[in-house]
Amino acid sequence: MSANIPEFTISREFAASREKLWNAWTNPQEMAKWWGPKGFTVGKYNMDFRPGGTYLYSIKSPEGFTMWGKFTYREITAPEKLVFINSFSDENGGITRHPLSPTWPQELLSTITFAEKDGKTTITVRWTPHNANEVEIKTFADGMASMVQGWGGTFDQLGDYLKNSLAPPKS
Repeated sequence: MSANIPEFTISREFAASREKLWNAWTNPQEMAKWWGPKGFTVGKYNMDFRPGGTYLYSIKSPEGFTMWGKFTYREITAPEKLVFINSFSDENGGITRHPLSPTWPQELLSTITFAEKDGKTTITVRWTPHNANEVEIKTFADGMASMVQGWGGTFDQLGDYLKNSLAPPKS
């Protein structure tokens, strides 16, 4: 195991309260409206929101390919921080390999922070390989550009969700 574990960090500011964004990340019905890379949709999901609990979900690509993922919550500090292990999984929650990258780390330690200032909230995502071998760590480090693109699309979907949920009803 390398002593130099790379960390991926990305932030985005949203014109919404921290409580609104916290709810978007912690209410499974709300999360289903935006979670995943741009163009993907959430299918099935089940959330047990507590330390030790899990969020198990499926997402479908625009081409119809279905993938499963799982968060295992480690720390919940409302409305400031979420810490969880993020993995690809099967529909029963068993950890699996990335469907398109067999050397991707099976577990990522994910820390999500929510910082509000002047009515806007900055979300920062930090990812590090967890229990990963040297090959997986290198794959993670080499994948930083694709993570920027993937998280950028996820943040775009969150932004669209917020615009739609905060907009006044049409009369």
